[in-house]
Amino acid sequence: MTTHTAQAKIIEPLIYELSASGRKAETLMPKLDVPEAEPLPNNLLRDSLDLPEVSELDVVRHFLRLSQLNHAIDKGFYPLGSCTMKYNPKIDEDTARLPGFANLHPLQPPETAQGALALMYKLQEWLCEISGMKGCSLQPAAGAQGELAGILMIRAYHQERGDVKRTKILVPDSAHGTNPATSTMAGYTVVTLPSDERGDVDLNALRAAADDTVAGMMITVPSTLGVFDENIKEIIKIVHDCGGLMYMDGANMNALLGVVKPGELGFDVMHYNLHKTFSTPHGGGGPGSGPVAVNEKLLPYLPGPIVAIVEQAPEPDSAPRYGFVMPAKSIGRLKAFHGNFGMHVRAYTYIALHGAEGLKAISRHAVLNANYVRVRLADTYKVPYNRMCGHEFVLEGRFADAPDIRALDISKRLMDYGIHPPTNYFPLIVHEALLIEPTESESKETLDRFIAAMHAIAQEARETPELLHSAPHTMPVSRVDEVYAAKNLVLCCRLPSAE
Repeated sequence: MTTHTAQAKIIEPLIYELSASGRKAETLMPKLDVPEAEPLPNNLLRDSLDLPEVSELDVVRHFLRLSQLNHAIDKGFYPLGSCTMKYNPKIDEDTARLPGFANLHPLQPPETAQGALALMYKLQEWLCEISGMKGCSLQPAAGAQGELAGILMIRAYHQERGDVKRTKILVPDSAHGTNPATSTMAGYTVVTLPSDERGDVDLNALRAAADDTVAGMMITVPSTLGVFDENIKEIIKIVHDCGGLMYMDGANMNALLGVVKPGELGFDVMHYNLHKTFSTPHGGGGPGSGPVAVNEKLLPYLPGPIVAIVEQAPEPDSAPRYGFVMPAKSIGRLKAFHGNFGMHVRAYTYIALHGAEGLKAISRHAVLNANYVRVRLADTYKVPYNRMCGHEFVLEGRFADAPDIRALDISKRLMDYGIHPPTNYFPLIVHEALLIEPTESESKETLDRFIAAMHAIAQEARETPELLHSAPHTMPVSRVDEVYAAKNLVLCCRLPSAE
């Protein structure tokens, strides 16, 4: 244990170390307003429950200390590439907490939730407009589930036409890792396409793979290398000409808002990450929201139910009646209810707040910020695809004159500067990759502080490499053996005994 960790342990003891018999944190419970349930059967009861006995103040301080250990976008810069950790406007949180939204129950009759259904219907329409698609489902609960929905729709489309020989999905080597996983889960064989020297899909490899066994292709635009494929229209044509369909991974849609509509490029289906592009919180692994948008070919296969107008407005100034409908050839439900509704409210608020011109400005500033940082760092770090990037770019976290330094060392040292590390070792085709995405939220001053920190770390790597090897030095926990930790999980809230 390092000195600073030992000090943290003395100053901030664990909750179990504060426990003393007889202390209580709970207040008097209110009287039941529902019938009392039957007691639990004896075989489900325990003789004792090993929980700490602490005061309310101890509990409050314990959880406040834990919360202050977390990094968040409200606390500091978060350049986590491919994750779009942009600032979440607090008005989005306010609307999601309005009683009429927050207190809805998914099983209540649609007639009693017309406001919520109207919001979902409008959000579907807006997502279609932004993407240039014909239909949208809010069902998927995450981007990966949106991917699965898209590939399942492609499979259903081919199967209904009796085209069962199509068993392959083409995936570039710069893709998100979920793309090949999704294709495999849907029963397809993945064919990996290499990138060329500019980071675009190798067209010769694509042409060689494009035959009548191809069901479709999944591609991220811009790619995880941060570049917009210069041959995207040719790629789409090659796949369509062999009878396949095109799936666009919309995780990087923050670079395209108001500038490019995937449907107009020729894509057949895409998913959004509402929790990235439209600024809904996704720290700690969730919650997410991954709506899918499709063109006319796949419209009947959308996962459902989706919100539709089931009765037109009887008078000009009155509202129509909304309800849930199932598309004619739907691939079915993807979750128990109707998607992550709170995320829909936040995304609706975000889009309504910015409007069409505001969304376009978001992408323009995201691209500007990324290119500003790329250019400022290119004289110190190797940028393998050093061309105009989208909303993110990738550099190599290694130096020829500091051979013992790795991307992980740079990321750990960044924490000492109060900056969250960028994405490490992804995309896989870049050695010691650091994927950096500043988003449009950050000011020039914040970007300049990040650039200065990266320059300082590069100098430290050459002059005092041990600073990087032993970083971070300002965190309660320093460098850990991650392989050992993964193989020797401690899932109890007590620390292991010294024995």
